[in-house]
Amino acid sequence: MSAVPRGVLWTLTGALVLQIAFAALQPPPRADAQALPPLPSTPVLRAASLGDPLPFAQMLTLYLQAFDNQPGISIPFLQLDYARVEQWLGRILELDPTGQYPLLLAAQVYAQVPDERKQRQMLELVHARFMDDPNRRWPWLAHAVIMARHRLNDPPLALRYAQALRTHATGPEVPGWARQMEIFLREDLGEYQAAKVLLGGVLASGTVTDPHEMAFLVRRLEQLEAAEKSSAASKK
Repeated sequence: MSAVPRGVLWTLTGALVLQIAFAALQPPPRADAQALPPLPSTPVLRAASLGDPLPFAQMLTLYLQAFDNQPGISIPFLQLDYARVEQWLGRILELDPTGQYPLLLAAQVYAQVPDERKQRQMLELVHARFMDDPNRRWPWLAHAVIMARHRLNDPPLALRYAQALRTHATGPEVPGWARQMEIFLREDLGEYQAAKVLLGGVLASGTVTDPHEMAFLVRRLEQLEAAEKSSAASKK
């Protein structure tokens, strides 16, 4: 077998060097933050699932969750089109109404971006979907209460979510602390009378049966009464 002529080797080497140089001079690939595709309607998605929507919903969830990491590109959540994200989360919940993961993503992933408008958008999504199944979806609205109060510094919004918890999440599987968030928010805002009324209603309702929880709430009521008196005295 004859050796490759030196001229051919130099030609191939030069071509390889030119190819590497050309690739190095190209601009880096750019991620299209609007590239998350729209989803068809829920009936169309159900038809596409061939009668088995739960695995299909899980597949859509995995696709959405991985969308920010494309080959060679990482898209910050902040740059995602949140109208599309909201559409995807809503469609997935409609395919799998008992699923919790879409609301976990909304509350603990997509709502954590440093953009107040997008944070509020995700919290409103959590609130709206909570209303569809309060006794199952209460953990995510409880998280929204905390975010609205301490991250957004929006007490009226936190109170609106806490009121929804108190009035709609009434099943035995919902812990007392979640239904009582409104009471402690009002205390935090100095609305002692309103907090006392709500706490008195809880104690009188008979829904609290654990003696330790009952004792704790009685102490809280006494503390509210003392705080109310102290507040009134300081204003004189």
